[in-house]
Amino acid sequence: MSSPPSSPPSSRRPAGVPESGNAKYAIIAIVLLLAAGGLYAWRTASNSAVPAPSPSVPVADTTPANPKLEDIPLPPPVEERPEAGPQPRVVYVPSGGCETKCTGKAPPELEQALQVRGSQARRCYNTALAQDSSLKGHVTIGVKIAPNGNLCSANILSNDMGSAGVAACAANIFRANSSYPAPRGGCVEANVPLAFVPQGQ
Repeated sequence: MSSPPSSPPSSRRPAGVPESGNAKYAIIAIVLLLAAGGLYAWRTASNSAVPAPSPSVPVADTTPANPKLEDIPLPPPVEERPEAGPQPRVVYVPSGGCETKCTGKAPPELEQALQVRGSQARRCYNTALAQDSSLKGHVTIGVKIAPNGNLCSANILSNDMGSAGVAACAANIFRANSSYPAPRGGCVEANVPLAFVPQGQ
């Protein structure tokens, strides 16, 4: 019995094996996949290698918040040396506008206050009259009052009674009160005439 004739071998490639034209594309795809995987692995490894920033610890301040007074050093003492040259001279300037020409007007309250001082000045005369019964005469006191009512001056303008003590005492009566009712419109100069004669004459 004779065997059937053998068929010639097939020229086809087995299934799953790419033909020579498609093989090069498959190799390129595999290389690209391997490159992408390597790049991903490299970036993941580099990110995990960076250490996480450690929290900053504040440095403690050694300076006390409220230093004690005795802890603060004192400044060095300053040497006191007298300055060369003449010492400064103190100059007193009249205050209240009395250094200018007075153009104010005396209100009735100021006139009354000056009359009261004139009546009080008679005590000076009565004291001197007890020692000299013939003493008599006239004294005029010039009074200058500032716009705010302060007394600027009280001086003897005239004295014909021959007693300097009575006139000085009368001027001091006006000087004893340094504040008067304020004049209007500036300072005021007033002349206060005083007649010193025994009562009944």
